Amino acid sequence: MEVHGDKQNPDLRIVDAPFGEFTDLVNFNQYIGWYDGLPDKTARISWSIKYKKPVVISEFGADALQGWHADALTRFSEEYQEDLYRKTIAMLRKIPAWRGVTAWILADFRSPRRVLPNVQDGWNRKGLIGQNGTRKKAFAVLKSFYDEIEQRAARGK
Repeated sequence: MEVHGDKQNPDLRIVDAPFGEFTDLVNFNQYIGWYDGLPDKTARISWSIKYKKPVVISEFGADALQGWHADALTRFSEEYQEDLYRKTIAMLRKIPAWRGVTAWILADFRSPRRVLPNVQDGWNRKGLIGQNGTRKKAFAVLKSFYDEIEQRAARGK
């Protein structure tokens, strides 16, 4: 699906695509708080989705260098990624038809286009697990979210 802003309201995201009427669900990537502003921007975002279908976010996330700690506004820190995960989940909960999400990505992986010295060094750092196999702080945020969904399902809600 195509996601674009609204000229009258910069905090409105419009989701639409010519083929949307033929799909079973609405699915798109979103990186508000990483490529589009800071994590606090997620609180201002509203969504206009043309189709009355389940919504699945196919990618979201932020880079974090496993083991590097700073405040939640310092890009590439575990705290930044952790804060963005919390705020993204809260933002997505406001979409009535929201039914699923996939973080980009489970583990850091080699990427020759990621060249920021002493941070990326040839790695895409959006993983929830660092290159050495250690879980980053955002892993616990997503796990807690999935645990909550599982507990609700077990209670039949």
